[in-house]
Amino acid sequence: MKTVIKETRERMQKSLDAFEGNIGIVRTGRANPQMLSRVMVDYYGAMTPLNQLANVSSPDPRTLLVTPFDKSAIRNIEKAILESDLGFNPNNQGDSIFITVPPLNDERRRDLVKTVKHMAEEAKVAVRNIRRDANEELREMHKEHLLSDDEAHTGEAEVQKVTDEFVALIDDRTKAKEDDILAV
Repeated sequence: MKTVIKETRERMQKSLDAFEGNIGIVRTGRANPQMLSRVMVDYYGAMTPLNQLANVSSPDPRTLLVTPFDKSAIRNIEKAILESDLGFNPNNQGDSIFITVPPLNDERRRDLVKTVKHMAEEAKVAVRNIRRDANEELREMHKEHLLSDDEAHTGEAEVQKVTDEFVALIDDRTKAKEDDILAV
C-alpha cells in the first residue's frame, strides 16, 4: 500500500511540474526568460532549443536579453523568435538580441487568465486520473487478498489526501499566475 501511495505522489508531482512549466511560458506584463523556453532554432540543420544555444536573461522588467554562445547563430535565433507565436520583435545588436516585451491590454490579460484556468483544469484532471488509477490498484490488491478491508479504506483515504494536497497546490499556482497577469 505504501508503494502505491508513494508512486501516486511521484506521478502527481510530475503533473504539477508539467503544469508549472506550461504556465511559466504564459506571458505576463513582465519579461521572463522562461517565455522563450519553447523557441526552437534551426542550428546547422537540427532544431535546437534556444536555451541550449544562448543565455537568456532579463536585465529589466520589460526587456529580454539573448546572448548566443555561438555568434554565427544570431541570425537563426532572431528568425526563430520572429516566427514563434509569441509576437515579439527582436532587435539584433550584433552580438546579442534585445526583446522589448510590450505591456498587455485588458482584453489580452483576460484571455491569458482564461488560458491559465484551462491549463489548471487540465492539470487537475490529470491528478484525478492518477487518483483513479491508484484506487483501482488498491482495489485489485484487496481482491487478491493482499490488503484487508481496513487497509484498503485507509489507502483510499490516504490517496484522497494526497489528491487534495496537489489540487490545492495547483490552485495556489493558478492564483499566483493570475495575480501576476492582472498586475498592472
